[in-house]
Amino acid sequence: MSKIPVKDIIAYTLVMGGIVFIILRGASEQGYFWQWFQVPKYLFTLEDGKFTLGPLLQGLKVTLNITWIAMILTYTIGLVTALLRLSDSIVGRLFARVYLETARNTPLIVQLFFIYFVVAPVLGIDRLFSAIIALSLFEGAYASEIYRSGIVSLPKGQWEASHSLGLSLFDTYRKIILPQAIRRVLPPLTSQTISLIKDSSLVSVIAVYEMTMQANAIVAETFLSFEIYFTIAAIYLVITISLSQVVALLERRFKVNN
Repeated sequence: MSKIPVKDIIAYTLVMGGIVFIILRGASEQGYFWQWFQVPKYLFTLEDGKFTLGPLLQGLKVTLNITWIAMILTYTIGLVTALLRLSDSIVGRLFARVYLETARNTPLIVQLFFIYFVVAPVLGIDRLFSAIIALSLFEGAYASEIYRSGIVSLPKGQWEASHSLGLSLFDTYRKIILPQAIRRVLPPLTSQTISLIKDSSLVSVIAVYEMTMQANAIVAETFLSFEIYFTIAAIYLVITISLSQVVALLERRFKVNN
């Protein structure tokens, strides 16, 4: 039975206490008047037994919808790009390389503007789908390198064994290579998913009313800057920590024995 890390808990408590002290001291120096009592109504209201989502939780629903769709597309784009880079096709490798370098070396906000103002009018897509496409393409470039690193890390004996069994390239990837590679890259894929969740806040620049955009609207109306932004920061923190814990359980369940 593992011991409780008392020293780590104390250190964490001291650090968090110091951060809170600095924030409160800085706000007091600026003459800021805290109004936390106003925050709950922007999360939800409960009248006559009826639960109604406030603007922040309505924005959270949009954020989660963007995230899960973009996550599926990100993993799909990343896997396809990684396989193209490892393929024998010169055209495929060139296409994957151009996409990879373009997506990784330009800011996400520029890609959002380009897709929304240039691509979306041509294809006739709305701002929400534009945001999902931009996020997927941006995060997919990083996911592809994670996949590729997991695939090339496998011993050559795995490839040789599959060839000796007469498996096709498709079956080799499906039955031998990818199941092992994905188990190896689960932690970095989790980090990429967390980045996707946080990066989704940038879609507010094209007026998608996710959580950050809702927060900006509330702050512009009420001037509750610290209270609202700290609240959405806490919501993001809860989501990402919960995701990390779920993946940690999966890692222990499917631990790779080297």
